[in-house]
Amino acid sequence: MTDVKELLLSRIRDVADYPEPGVMFKDITPLLADPGAFTALTDAFAEIAERTGATKVVGLEARGFILGAPVAVRAGLGFIPVRKAGKLPGATLAQAYDLEYGSAEIEVHAEDLCGDDRVLVVDDVLATGGTAEASIKLIHRAGAQVAGVAVLMELSFLDGRARLEAALDGAPLESLLTI
Repeated sequence: MTDVKELLLSRIRDVADYPEPGVMFKDITPLLADPGAFTALTDAFAEIAERTGATKVVGLEARGFILGAPVAVRAGLGFIPVRKAGKLPGATLAQAYDLEYGSAEIEVHAEDLCGDDRVLVVDDVLATGGTAEASIKLIHRAGAQVAGVAVLMELSFLDGRARLEAALDGAPLESLLTI
């Protein structure tokens, strides 16, 4: 796994002062452009899905879609997008959550999840944990279980892991890279 971590880290570009001064943005587009690195990432997440007994993968808008969909295919599981409010047609379940300055809302098609499902949440970055926590609440409200959360990068200085502990209720939170 050390070689995989080194490969992934070598393909993530730091962009200073984006999207605002003082922020060091972690750009994963070079990783996505490298078929070897993208395959290694997909394989690592698929192994987590299999180990946790997941039956479905939830990807969080927007980079979670890019990462989660190939994981679901590789692991032979269904893929469920969790979208920003107003982006899904038909009946949805919605969950509001707080941001640093304001609030947001995410949605899922309730009929895509059922009581027998064990769901792995996949995203690129765990920062403060607000979106991941809201997605866990949505999964529970749909009647499904959370198999775990898997992220490419955890920004440990923002303490998102602590925020998710209660919501995860013992399910694993796995980050491939901790920054």
